[in-house]
Amino acid sequence: MSDKSAISTPLADPAPAASTRWRDVWRVYTEIATVRMLLLGFSAGLPLLLVFGTLSFWLREAGIDRTTIGYLSWVGLAYGFKWVWAPLVDRLPIPLLTRLLGRRRSWLLLSQTMIVAALVGMALTDPKVALQPVVWCALAVAFGSATQDIALDAFRIESAGTERQAALAAAYQTGYRIAMIWAGAGVLWIAARAEVADAGNYQHGAWQVAYLVMAASMLLGMVTVLLSSEPAARAFTPSRNAAEWFRGALIDPFADFLRRYGKQAMLILALIAVYRISDVVMGIMANPFYVDMGYTKDEVAAVTKIYGVIMTLAGAFVGGALAMRFGVMRVLMMGAALSAGSNLLFAWLGSRGHDVNALIFVISADNLSSGIASAAFIAYLSSLTNINYSATQYALFSSMMLLAPKFLAGYSGKYVDAFGYTNFFTATALLGLPVLILVAFASRLGPRRAD
Repeated sequence: MSDKSAISTPLADPAPAASTRWRDVWRVYTEIATVRMLLLGFSAGLPLLLVFGTLSFWLREAGIDRTTIGYLSWVGLAYGFKWVWAPLVDRLPIPLLTRLLGRRRSWLLLSQTMIVAALVGMALTDPKVALQPVVWCALAVAFGSATQDIALDAFRIESAGTERQAALAAAYQTGYRIAMIWAGAGVLWIAARAEVADAGNYQHGAWQVAYLVMAASMLLGMVTVLLSSEPAARAFTPSRNAAEWFRGALIDPFADFLRRYGKQAMLILALIAVYRISDVVMGIMANPFYVDMGYTKDEVAAVTKIYGVIMTLAGAFVGGALAMRFGVMRVLMMGAALSAGSNLLFAWLGSRGHDVNALIFVISADNLSSGIASAAFIAYLSSLTNINYSATQYALFSSMMLLAPKFLAGYSGKYVDAFGYTNFFTATALLGLPVLILVAFASRLGPRRAD
């Protein structure tokens, strides 16, 4: 690959090829690289809800108050600071393991092993008896998951050219969302099946079984890593001293981004920082909301498992296909509008009482909009990276995507306690308005390529 094609980075929207036929657009989903990314996306998506939404359901059922649950969501700030150790994942070899598997696969396998161990630790601890050990294990899951994301994002970006990134992003997002449903609905379904009759509403043993099954589910990603091939290795100029290594690993990737985009970089970074704010802030209180509205684990699991899966698959694949056909920025705008609008449906759901049909409608709409928005957003972030710094730069972008929303989400429980669920969901929808403005401005910027 030539230097120019290797670091081609459109700022806004790479123009879709006029000759692209719908048959060719959909065929890309059958390629081996796309199927591999589907499986690795599952591995990436599995830990997320286990330390966020699903954990909040578990904690609420165990009698933990909403304010504490909100504060515990700050465990997710590990994802917001992953750019700090991304340069190590990008360049530092793991003794023996890197020689056997390569740089990307070795870090993937190491991080997946850490996730499995920490999930087992969570399963063996009852938060009603001792909350602190659960928090430490959840933090370890988040750290391992963030590290896996760094290595996997680089693996994905280096596995195909720019023209395939939307399809890979859609496959990755589909696997990611399926895993989230398994880690959400699947956990609730397993926990409900593991409960002992007449033993009370809260049974730690049921949650223990569910989390051990989730730990075992990580084996899918580990096997995929072992069976995958390593992307073509990039040769790094040997560093003469620690200062030179630090500059090449940490300073140069950020300087490269600022040099290529100049003043426009601030607009891009602002868009990245707030694009998913509506979904992230709202998501922390979704499961406590279901518990407080009287929905059972079986009801939430069944609705999410059936309708959530269908609409997630539809959203991710439609979002990826539309991005390839019409361009990323148009789909990015549509996804932002749908994501904010779906939060208003939760406010409406709060006025319905215990209404399973309304729950079906709201979860379906929310998963569809989230799938479309995520597929387009991942493709947009991928288009901004210089492949020579893929792990570090993508980690910067994806960290910024979560940092402000996760921090704000920590106060979500306190807000609900003060103003109620309806006002909370409405407020999170309004958070999406600045996003629409930023997408509109970013759409006006022309393509930018590295020199």
